[in-house]
Amino acid sequence: MRADTLTIKALFQKDIRYLIPTFQRPYVWNRDDQWEPLWEDVQHAAERYQDQLATCGGNQAKAEEQAGRHFLGAVVLQQQATASAETETRDVIDGQQRMTTVQLLIDAAQQVFEELEMKVEAQRLSRLVMNAFAADDHRFKLWPTHTDQDSFRAAMTNGASANDFEDSLICRAHEFFRLQVREWIDAEESTEKKAAKAHALEATLFGLLEMVVIDLGTSDDAHVIFETLNARGTPLLASDLVKNYILQRTGIEGANATALYEKHWRDFDGKWWREEVKQGRLLRPRLDVFLNYWLIMRTAQEVPSHDVFPSFRRLVESGSGNMESVVADIQRVGDQFRQFYSSPPSSPEGTFFYRWSAVEAGVSTPLLLWLFSQPPERVDPARRLRCLRAIESFVVRRMLCRMTSKDYNKLFLELIARLAGSSKAADETLSNYLCEQTADARLWPDDVLLRDQVLELPLYRLLTRKRLRMVLEALEDFLRTPKSEEQSVRRGELTVEHLLPQQWQTNWPLPPDRADDAGARERDRRLHTLGNLTLVNNRLNPALSNAPWVEKRTALQEHSVLHLNKELLAKWDSRDFSDDGIRERGNDLAQRLAKIWPGGRDL
Repeated sequence: MRADTLTIKALFQKDIRYLIPTFQRPYVWNRDDQWEPLWEDVQHAAERYQDQLATCGGNQAKAEEQAGRHFLGAVVLQQQATASAETETRDVIDGQQRMTTVQLLIDAAQQVFEELEMKVEAQRLSRLVMNAFAADDHRFKLWPTHTDQDSFRAAMTNGASANDFEDSLICRAHEFFRLQVREWIDAEESTEKKAAKAHALEATLFGLLEMVVIDLGTSDDAHVIFETLNARGTPLLASDLVKNYILQRTGIEGANATALYEKHWRDFDGKWWREEVKQGRLLRPRLDVFLNYWLIMRTAQEVPSHDVFPSFRRLVESGSGNMESVVADIQRVGDQFRQFYSSPPSSPEGTFFYRWSAVEAGVSTPLLLWLFSQPPERVDPARRLRCLRAIESFVVRRMLCRMTSKDYNKLFLELIARLAGSSKAADETLSNYLCEQTADARLWPDDVLLRDQVLELPLYRLLTRKRLRMVLEALEDFLRTPKSEEQSVRRGELTVEHLLPQQWQTNWPLPPDRADDAGARERDRRLHTLGNLTLVNNRLNPALSNAPWVEKRTALQEHSVLHLNKELLAKWDSRDFSDDGIRERGNDLAQRLAKIWPGGRDL
């Protein structure tokens, strides 16, 4: 057995076959939990490389070194006995979901490079997914279980049709990554900048992603090693180390450690604080996550999740006050943090935190902790709400325009420092600072950019369902008045429905003047834009499905009580809703989004 840390290039560039044994489960990774976080990590790594390349004067090797590697996880492989003339073969004992997803991502990027006629880059990437001199299915470097083989072949073969595999997670993952790569590169206008992004992505896929590879020999017992690697221990948490340090140092200071624990820490040992929650791609106890954010707020510096306890110890030893005052501050700020999750759903704060959670803007938590932990004379509730509105508008507008979030950590840290050092009102200071930003990574999109992106981007494919549903829920709430029975729609329960269906060919023919391949491609692109989407009950959604407009209209009239659908029906009661209707409705929705989330100067 040998364990090494390998780049993707080292793992896949040589002629090799990685076989997923039949006893392994089929491919099950999905968009929300794995594909999107992986793409965000890859995108951020590529953008870090671009930044370093600029500062290193174009020295690619140095830029890769300075950009740093991104760890993808571990895989366990076992060598198979092969003749010297045959392709080297290994069984994938553990990590098959990860390896499959990486192959789909690389191949999707390779396809985009071909589409953009970046032939050299496409050929280089093809070496990571295809064996050069093998025939038939042996050309694939990775080969899945029987259940996924047909869909994998279709997804990984450029030009092959995947129409028969619409429900396949393999094909959906490949299409997701293809769209993300294409959209990321096409965000640049010039050919030179597109090429620079393609180079950065290629460099990332080859050299900036790495895995721990445990390579078993033919005589090693794979099952015993697998069980050992996946044995469930009880690791000591960062919060446990912090707690032990607090009690130990309290005793050294001559205070009563038991009394301090009872007064300030006991609640942190409760079930709520020990529940595991997501922080980025990791699941961690809520207390560890909170301590991480508290440290960032108090130090105004980045604190990696693995550095919580060392950072806490350094903070205390730097002379931040006695242990009692430090722990009392943790408790006070912790009480505010807990209120983030218990605000009444219909309150302005509850609405903000619901949307904040949907957007997954956890990186702004230290800033929120600062705002909520200030005394009323420093930040009164009304001004705090205006701060929340500005933060929400900033992150949601950028999300809708598909702008990067890579610089948010630095931006929000700078905002804390600006707020702490300013004598002006918090809402004025915060809004002004965000409005001053001009870099692409920090720009607050104006109404024109917001409208253009809402009209053109296939948001159904580019946003997670909870984010897209949140946007449609906000549009529904905007249409309700004080006279409505309920001021807000039920959150997180309704489903997103296409008005012009994804399978439109049967009941939604193209107009005669657009009935060609170009018209079909344009419709396929436009049907995923916001103007073609609404909310319905999950029981009504299957009934509408691919039905013609007259049937959809009747079903919505009979069953939907949403203002979003009432308005739709009133406007398109006597005419067909189709391609032109999507754009017209999209423009109306974009105007409302600009009012729900006003730009910086309009707050």
